[in-house]
Amino acid sequence: MATVLVVDDAMFMRVTISNMMEQWGYRVVAQAANGQEAIAKFEECEPDVVTMDVTMPIMNGIDAVKTIMERNPDAKIVMITALGQQKLIKQALAYGAKDFVTKPFDPVHLKEVIDNVLTL
Repeated sequence: MATVLVVDDAMFMRVTISNMMEQWGYRVVAQAANGQEAIAKFEECEPDVVTMDVTMPIMNGIDAVKTIMERNPDAKIVMITALGQQKLIKQALAYGAKDFVTKPFDPVHLKEVIDNVLTL
């Protein structure tokens, strides 16, 4: 069973995404509300995949991706972003994020992206 770290500053989104992951048979091992927490939880839990919001307080998702990928080049991170953040997504992909999903997202699409990233 693949493990997941869900990162989003909005508790509603963390709960929504976590519930979807659990329904799909993944195990959510941790949640984080900002990039700094995401890095700590990633190192603590070593999840198989991370869903990472872009815009968050303290540390944004782009900087968190950069730091996680520097420390663990095999990390599998999927960005979850609001519309109109293409420039930021390109930056995240350049740092090593594997894919992205735009909010509001279709759960079926999110599952396809997560499944695909896990096979990389």
